[in-house]
Amino acid sequence: MKSTIENINKFRDERNWRQFHNEKDLAISISIEASELLELFQWKSSEETVSNKLPQLKEELADVLIYSLMLADNLDLDVEKIIQDKLNLNAKKYPISKSYGSNKKYTELDSEDVDG
Repeated sequence: MKSTIENINKFRDERNWRQFHNEKDLAISISIEASELLELFQWKSSEETVSNKLPQLKEELADVLIYSLMLADNLDLDVEKIIQDKLNLNAKKYPISKSYGSNKKYTELDSEDVDG
């Protein structure tokens, strides 16, 4: 992960773009690129998009990841640690015994017990 971030920063710094990559603008860019990724699926099935637009999917996903890694680096966050911390939190919110095979949000998981 560290070498990937270093490569991203090298690319950015060679172009003197650091001045444009503050936290607010990176967060905006993540959202914009995520929207471009989502747009590839608009009015199509998932299978159709994946089979016909894989190169574009890879590019848009890479943009989301690049901006996300840049934001994490700006904030001096350890990407692997924050992902593991989030997985640990999600494991508590979504215990296997209640969430296995369910697409319910964690706030709805106990409603099965009440409703039936």
